[in-house]
Amino acid sequence: MPLVSIHTSSTTKVDTRKLLIDLSSLLAELTNKPESYVMVIFKNNLDMTFAGSHEPCAYVEVKSIGSIQSKLISSTLCKFITDEIGVEPSRIYIHIEDVKATNWGYNSSTFG
Repeated sequence: MPLVSIHTSSTTKVDTRKLLIDLSSLLAELTNKPESYVMVIFKNNLDMTFAGSHEPCAYVEVKSIGSIQSKLISSTLCKFITDEIGVEPSRIYIHIEDVKATNWGYNSSTFG
């Protein structure tokens, strides 16, 4: 049930398959959830602005049922995005959400 979705204007060449696998493992670790439930979305080279500038930026969503440590998630993902994609932390917004189990659908039902 953990989900991380990264939308970025960065045009930095990345090995997307490796990035997705690395993010999956990282999110499982950050949420202490089985990686078998982790979903990762990565979209780059998007038309975006931040603070009135076209410099590379990123918008990230992290959702999970519990196990949310917002400051740890924010600092870890900012470092990861800076290291792997080249977006500076001051140009990254992260929306972190603790979702109720009854509001997360999976396999024709919900988790709660």
